[in-house]
Amino acid sequence: MTLTGEQWLAAFAAKLGTPVPTGAEIETLLALAGSAAHASERTAAPVACWLAARAGVDPASALELARSVVEIPPGAA
Repeated sequence: MTLTGEQWLAAFAAKLGTPVPTGAEIETLLALAGSAAHASERTAAPVACWLAARAGVDPASALELARSVVEIPPGAA
């Protein structure tokens, strides 16, 4: 059985004991990952999301900080 992304995230969130991210949070996290991947290497994408979570920084703030690393204008990634 193959899970959808939503199903997998819901199951993983349940195992972590945390709420499932909202649609808006997912979009912001994908933008964060895209910003990191396009500004450097693809491997930076998941690690950037992990770093933001580890630092306790919300996705929108993390995206803003990521864009400031190489000054990517909002909406470009």
